[in-house]
Amino acid sequence: MSEQPMATIDQMLCFTVYAAGHAFTRFYKPRLDALDLTYPQYLVFLVLWEQDDITVKALGDKLFLDSGTITPLIKRLEARGLVKRRRDEDDERQVRITLTQEGRALKDRALTVPLAVAKGVGGTQADADRLRVELLALRERLDAALADER
Repeated sequence: MSEQPMATIDQMLCFTVYAAGHAFTRFYKPRLDALDLTYPQYLVFLVLWEQDDITVKALGDKLFLDSGTITPLIKRLEARGLVKRRRDEDDERQVRITLTQEGRALKDRALTVPLAVAKGVGGTQADADRLRVELLALRERLDAALADER
């Protein structure tokens, strides 16, 4: 019985996705440096600009981050005066995150980021949307396969 040869790194889908992720990070860095934000902080703002006054747990779930990762990130943003943390009035165990006026104002400056990304990615919006849908489906299939293994 002959063995299948191992794929080279350049043939591995996981490496291609990993390398594309790094390319995105490199592309975003100068744009986010201009906003004095890291990429994870930018993601937090994207969620908060969409839905302000969210629990830390809901924010972490949306970004696939655990509380040990999201809490220090939020504390740094709070120290800069961009967000506020407060206990939920109905459930003291929950911490809610809200944008400050400065955090809301940052959105206007951040509008240049997705425009630059669209230009950098090239193609049409339909191309970008198709790729995003394919990547979401890939993530869902991988999550389902992992759940099936348990």
